Amino acid sequence: MINRLGRAQPYALSLFRIVIGLLFTCHGIASLFGVLGDAPVPAGTWPSWYAAVIQLAGGTLVLLGLGTRTAALVGSGSMAFAYFDVHQQRGLLPMENGGEAAVFFCWTLLLIVFSGPGALAADRLFTSRGATGEDAEVQRRQRLRVPA
Repeated sequence: MINRLGRAQPYALSLFRIVIGLLFTCHGIASLFGVLGDAPVPAGTWPSWYAAVIQLAGGTLVLLGLGTRTAALVGSGSMAFAYFDVHQQRGLLPMENGGEAAVFFCWTLLLIVFSGPGALAADRLFTSRGATGEDAEVQRRQRLRVPA
């Protein structure tokens, strides 16, 4: 059972990345274009409009698996900024200040930074034999059972 789960891990990670990327993209679309229940943010408004652009662009990149770690890092940082700059003024805890989404996006995107895009990423189309240099090194260490 454990072996099967281990073999499925890169695909589960890809599915996780795709879902988080889609949700982050939808958040940006809602803010920029006033769809999905939100009112549009006026262009150039600090920090809301810039955060929405990061959400749309970064979410799309995470969704597709292009420059995933960098896009996820920028998105995670923008959500940390949103929480501490916007939400925390209204209360200490996310339940008090409406910052749950910012906290969830911050931490899930940070997890993607450290775990990578998974097996189903567009980045793999542009690398030799479908693996990045980091992934090839990790696979080599796993075969040799060398600690990271």
